[in-house]
Amino acid sequence: MRKIQQLSEQLANAISAGEVVERPSSVVKELVENAIDAHSTYIEVILKDAGMTQIEVIDNGDGILKEDVSTAFLRHATSKITSRHDLFRIQTLGFRGEALPSIAAVSKVDMTTYSAQQSTGTHVYLEGGKELVNEEAQARQGTKLTISELFYNTPARLKYVKTLHTELGKVSEVMNRLALSCPNISFRLVNDNHQLLKTTGNGDLKQVIANIYSISIARKMLPLESENEDFKISGYISLPEVTRASRQHVTFLINGRYIRNNALMRALISGYGSKLMVGRYPIAVINIELDPLLVDVNVHPTKQEVRLSKEEALIDLIKKSVAKVLNRETLIPDIKASSLSLVTAQNSTRLQTPDQEQQQQQLEAQVNYLSHILNKQAQPLTSFVSEQQQVLEPIAFDDYQKEVANQCVSKGQSDAITKPQDNARFPYLEYIGQMHGTYLLAQNDTGLYIIDQHAAQERINYEYYREQIGQVNSDQQQLLVPLTMSFTTQEALKIEESKEQLAALGLFLEPFGQRTYIIRTHPTWIVRDVEKTLTSMIERYLQEGHFTIAQFRHELAVMMSCKKAIKANHHLNAQAAKALLEQLAQCQNPFNCPHGRPVLVHFTNYEMERMFKRIQDSHSSKKERN
Repeated sequence: MRKIQQLSEQLANAISAGEVVERPSSVVKELVENAIDAHSTYIEVILKDAGMTQIEVIDNGDGILKEDVSTAFLRHATSKITSRHDLFRIQTLGFRGEALPSIAAVSKVDMTTYSAQQSTGTHVYLEGGKELVNEEAQARQGTKLTISELFYNTPARLKYVKTLHTELGKVSEVMNRLALSCPNISFRLVNDNHQLLKTTGNGDLKQVIANIYSISIARKMLPLESENEDFKISGYISLPEVTRASRQHVTFLINGRYIRNNALMRALISGYGSKLMVGRYPIAVINIELDPLLVDVNVHPTKQEVRLSKEEALIDLIKKSVAKVLNRETLIPDIKASSLSLVTAQNSTRLQTPDQEQQQQQLEAQVNYLSHILNKQAQPLTSFVSEQQQVLEPIAFDDYQKEVANQCVSKGQSDAITKPQDNARFPYLEYIGQMHGTYLLAQNDTGLYIIDQHAAQERINYEYYREQIGQVNSDQQQLLVPLTMSFTTQEALKIEESKEQLAALGLFLEPFGQRTYIIRTHPTWIVRDVEKTLTSMIERYLQEGHFTIAQFRHELAVMMSCKKAIKANHHLNAQAAKALLEQLAQCQNPFNCPHGRPVLVHFTNYEMERMFKRIQDSHSSKKERN
């Protein structure tokens, strides 16, 4: 008896379905892409139970001829390509001929379609890939596909399906990407009689962005257009002030097809440069038009991974185009890291741009924070900004440095840093001076010490904030002005699903319109930057699905310590530098910043003498070794 046999067509389709159909969102993606390829101008997706019970896709496209209906459900049957040559010039979203047979193999399919080339439409019904009904029917232009009982004959697949909210979020994400890729098509998404998305199809991409993210976000999107001899890019990127904690709000399109590409993502981030905070990502929709010969989309069944020719040229184009748009918008020239020269207020009569407004707000926040610090004893150092803020120049810290130094002297502390009694590990240091406004130089009997002033103050601030934020209880502080926050459909669905978990974190979000929530209270342990902290907590939960308050408090303390620390090229006078070293000596761990970088390095007397050849091996010792 033979051991090797050819699998039946139905079994082969069921196996192939595992690559194409993973969850309801996979079905929606494949069917809507087919509708787009059929030149539809209106596509409606209606779900029941997030698609687990039923998925209905209706379009007004070309429809399918009666003689092609049965063939459409056979493996590798497609109207998109006819020869090997076509495989390298693909200009449609679908081409493999696997979607319909894969979907039919694991569900019950009811399809009615009508093409203007024929007088009547066609109705077919399949179960598990087997055609049971094929008859004439009256229908309007286009195709209506109803997918019921997904995975009814492959129950093992159901183990990998998440909650209904999660699955609905995945479908919403797919629909958002497709709507962004085709602003000339009107899309509508409905789940259990609740409309989640509707676009007009008037070709205005910015309006689609507003429908998905909110009008306020759309207003902060900048148009992006550029081209070279091989590529043409267009779309929108957000201002640096509009960021998210994950990359999922960045949409790259190749000839209208959504793709994932880490190299292009890095090019986008590189274009923002230092204008973008570390760990934050912009909102962006970038469509790249190119000759189909330069891209290979036949890499993976989902067609989201592609291979690009001349990728380096495309990376360079994206990076330079993004940088050019941002530089033109902010009207502030880039400066080298070694220079702290800023434009003075007197030298500019232009209206403030968003970046300048943000800088002004940060300066005001520093002043407010300074007032808070000066009312407490032994608080971390912070940058002093003059009340007038008329000239923005390297901060002198004069007044605040005197205040800190006076506090130290009033406690009986000497100008030279004394050896702390509660931290014998930290050496006695005598301050010498500052180098490049970045490093402090100190000495003792054992040699020379170089201290990174930013890392030192990060450590001081971290231990202070860690203690303050660590004093946590379940009390809530009423906000004088409630906060309103807008989210995407996918995020709003996750919030609805996770209200108990969010409440356990001290986050109480009340519905306030479609995809908008209002926050009236916040945990009392959040004492500064309340709105940013709440936003960060919510984004963190939406991205990871879970985190502990202890973990978040640690990360928040790290973030605040870095934000409030002295930056490079800020010159300290002797009193403030000595005060900084004194506070560093009191830290539990004065040797590393919260990120793990060293705070200080030590050159011993022996190492210094060796470097200057004051200590050399004798000739006799060399002869002995030889």
